[in-house]
Amino acid sequence: MSAGTRGGETMRFTLKLLFSLCCLVGLLFLIYCYLGNGEPQGPSGAPSRHPSGQREVPPGTQLYFRALDGNGKKRSNSRIRGQRQRAPVPEEWMHLAVVACGDRVEETVTMLKSAVLFSFKNIKFHIFAEDSLKTEFETKLGKWPQRVSRKVKYQIYPITFPVGNPQEWKKLFKPCAAQRLFLPMLLQGVDSLLYVDTDVLFLRPLDDIWAFLKHFNDTQLAAMAPEHEISKIGWYSRFARHPFYGTTGVNSGVMLMNLTRIRNQQFKNNMIPATLAWGEMLHPLYQKYKNYITWGDQDLLNIIFSFNPETLYVFPCQWNYRPDHCMYGSNCKGAEVEGVSVLHGNRGVYHDEKQPAFKAFYEVIRDYPFDGNLFQSMYFPLQSKFLESVHTLCGRIPQVFLKQIEKTMKMMYERRVVIQARASE
Repeated sequence: MSAGTRGGETMRFTLKLLFSLCCLVGLLFLIYCYLGNGEPQGPSGAPSRHPSGQREVPPGTQLYFRALDGNGKKRSNSRIRGQRQRAPVPEEWMHLAVVACGDRVEETVTMLKSAVLFSFKNIKFHIFAEDSLKTEFETKLGKWPQRVSRKVKYQIYPITFPVGNPQEWKKLFKPCAAQRLFLPMLLQGVDSLLYVDTDVLFLRPLDDIWAFLKHFNDTQLAAMAPEHEISKIGWYSRFARHPFYGTTGVNSGVMLMNLTRIRNQQFKNNMIPATLAWGEMLHPLYQKYKNYITWGDQDLLNIIFSFNPETLYVFPCQWNYRPDHCMYGSNCKGAEVEGVSVLHGNRGVYHDEKQPAFKAFYEVIRDYPFDGNLFQSMYFPLQSKFLESVHTLCGRIPQVFLKQIEKTMKMMYERRVVIQARASE
């Protein structure tokens, strides 16, 4: 082999070696750019871009990759560089409590139905009921479709009065109504709770009244609406023989509670100079005022908050709208502006002919099929029933009753359309 030939081979070998070294350096540089603390920059000092025009990954950005399993399917995102994945955000549950005795199962289930129809977050129902009603509740709730029941949990508790004479508490007002006084003691594992009477209907998402918890200041631990808007015609301002909250008292049919704060609070009272915990106060307070109270547990709550007004948040009347707000003329200004948010059919108006405007809501929600069209199966029948009530005091103001639920139905309809559109993409 000639010297010239050997020299050419040496030259080719050297060029190949240099080319390989350049490729290795380039590869290391690319790895540094993508995984290192810096990022490649263009001539102007700005972050460099791919030929496609997309920006390179900035410093500190978490990188993800899609791995394939043995079947060639995509696995879930995993972080490289040994960094931990974020823990999934736990689902938020709203807690709703109700007390049912006697013939209130259908009314209670209709209330629970109204809560789940329009709400977004999951709901945990705490149902306090007589033992004889447990099977009936389980049967009715068991018939709810899976798509509804999967966002709901429920637990049925026996009627329990931890202090005092249970028979006295049970007969204090309506059957078992005094149970609500003991919820902070009985539901130790629950932080916050919305209590409602069985004759309540939600005309907008429960999420909206649940949001009032965030409005509490540092001292507030419960929220209720006024018993009346006008003191001259209010019951407490005219007839009460015991202390009550504010100028008109408060109604306990819809009561939002931070149970943790209630359990930790020491309450002022007019029995002893020292403050008392919630559980220590209830029975002595009842013994002192039992001959002077008319509305049972609601009166006791008014007495408690009259001595501790700084602990109560008062929400507007449209969140506990009752026949009293329309049978003496329209006197809930908030409902005139926004419409009724929570309908409270006390006085038995769901089951007689005295206030057909209230009864219309109860019957339509009770009979609504879960898979029905909201407008065809609920709103249009509701409008038809209201035409039959225009001669009544409450029926003369249909806009007050229908404004909010019409808004709610439009919102729910639009939400379903969006969900279906995304599902079809």
